[in-house]
Amino acid sequence: ALVVRFLTKRFIGDYEANTGALYSRKFTIDGEQISLQVQDTPFVSLEDDTDSICCQEQINRSIYWADGFVFVYSITDYESFRVLRPLHQHIRRIHPNANIPLLLMANKGDLLRARQVSSKEGLQLAAELGGTYCEVSARENCEGVHEAFQQLCQELSRSSSSCNGEKRRGLHLVRPKSPNMQDLKRRLKQALTSKGKSATTL
Repeated sequence: ALVVRFLTKRFIGDYEANTGALYSRKFTIDGEQISLQVQDTPFVSLEDDTDSICCQEQINRSIYWADGFVFVYSITDYESFRVLRPLHQHIRRIHPNANIPLLLMANKGDLLRARQVSSKEGLQLAAELGGTYCEVSARENCEGVHEAFQQLCQELSRSSSSCNGEKRRGLHLVRPKSPNMQDLKRRLKQALTSKGKSATTL
């Protein structure tokens, strides 16, 4: 929902399951245009009764080429918060020496009565992981979502400038090709069609 909100400024509550698609968006940061690729990764979960994560291979491939990370959890679901520390440890094992920008994004800020994770806990974890923290509502606050991604873009821009044009990590992994926006438009159209059908049956 956050990626859709960021890319299209629209909120759709029900759409097809996460397919791990990759999308592109152009940004102007400090007068310079950059092309941002957003990998909408599949869900990451903890293995039963452990602090180890269960990662699909697609996520590992994304970790290898990513220049920055957005960790998203729901303030109404403590389990989604618990997975973030082990996920960060997993990333550090892949990139032990890299200084990679990280944004910790707490979603569903409109559901305060159902809150299970406090803002203080989110801030503490962001400080521990060396990232920035924001609390947003994909449903109600398009501007907050956009500002959070733009902040990460600014960090990425500064990080890439400090590399003087050189690749930050000596990896020879091909970055996946980014599709055009047609796939996202197709997903949105399917969601709107299904919502329209369900509304007519009420």
